[in-house]
Amino acid sequence: MKRLSILAFLLIVLAGLIFTLLPQPQVTATGKATVSWLQPESSESENTFSRVYEPQEMIFPRDLGSHEDYQTEWWYYTGNLETASGRPFGFQLTIFRRALTPETASLTSDRSSNWRSNQVYFAHFTISDIDRQSFYQKERFSRGGMGLAGAQASPYQVWLEDWSATELAPGQVQLVAKTDEVALDLTLQETLPPILQGDRGYSVKGQEPGNASIYYSIIQQQTKGTITIADEIFDVTGLTWKDHEYSTSSLSPGTVGWDWFSLQFDRGTALMLYVLRKEDGTISPTSGGTFISADGTVQPLTSQDWQLQILDTWKSPTSQGEYPSKWQLSIPKLDLTLTGKPLMANQELNLSTTYWEGAVEFQGRQQEKPVQAKGYVEMTGYTQGLDTVL
Repeated sequence: MKRLSILAFLLIVLAGLIFTLLPQPQVTATGKATVSWLQPESSESENTFSRVYEPQEMIFPRDLGSHEDYQTEWWYYTGNLETASGRPFGFQLTIFRRALTPETASLTSDRSSNWRSNQVYFAHFTISDIDRQSFYQKERFSRGGMGLAGAQASPYQVWLEDWSATELAPGQVQLVAKTDEVALDLTLQETLPPILQGDRGYSVKGQEPGNASIYYSIIQQQTKGTITIADEIFDVTGLTWKDHEYSTSSLSPGTVGWDWFSLQFDRGTALMLYVLRKEDGTISPTSGGTFISADGTVQPLTSQDWQLQILDTWKSPTSQGEYPSKWQLSIPKLDLTLTGKPLMANQELNLSTTYWEGAVEFQGRQQEKPVQAKGYVEMTGYTQGLDTVL
């Protein structure tokens, strides 16, 4: 539900560069444009994006690929890794797709240039070197033409230039990304089938009709490979979490941001929560989550099922944003209590937009037994409100 609303305005950067190669908005006799560049359409027609109103049948591998009838989409990987000696790292590699205009029959047939595309791709890549308290971040943009960026279902691949997730075999994916400072080369092995979030993949984000997404996760992926920092190569193993989500929707009025948690437990279980924060300090009732058993059984959670308390905060020296930096979480229906914190404080991304996303650790008890988890937390709207378009 998240990532693209904090990044939607980035399209302005590329729109000016490729505007002349894209279809122009059509103007009716009344002078009203039927296509809006940055706002979701309000009704269904051949000139509008699809919206999510109810659960949809999900078919794999088909739904691993792109869904260009929806305005926004992302393929999102985060992981917690360590060397044989226990040196910890975190990583994020996310590739976003954003349609500038709806796909129409006339647009599809009018490809006068191989550069012509109504799809923009952009990506974020980070490495958290926990021991050295160093956070590496990089951002890229590209159009969806000329093979520069894209996504396909079979064989599965999503890429932006040489940053990519590529299927090696069914259930096995290679992640590759590099910058001048760091590099990532990992092999991920599925251990569970895709987890359908919400109601069979139908994830409601607001009370307005169509304010929802299709959302699934692939969790507890066994991961091995290398992380390179400068000229030093580290052999690492660990766990990776994947999210894939697509929609045409917006944050409800008065929603300023969210906190999103993905935790993978030492028992093989996992937990996802998203907390939508409102201007008045309350939590939107459409906040939700999922607890996944080790066998893949899904237990949906509503905003009434948990209590989340902030125990400490951290102020960014770069943005001056003040973020939660320690949490206490209680989920009575699961008999689960947890306390967690970032593995390092400064994992704030200062790219075309500013938000915090980084590696965390939690520990506590479930059914009177100790549990531990590592994962990722994303926090948006702490430097400016995000009641904008997804």
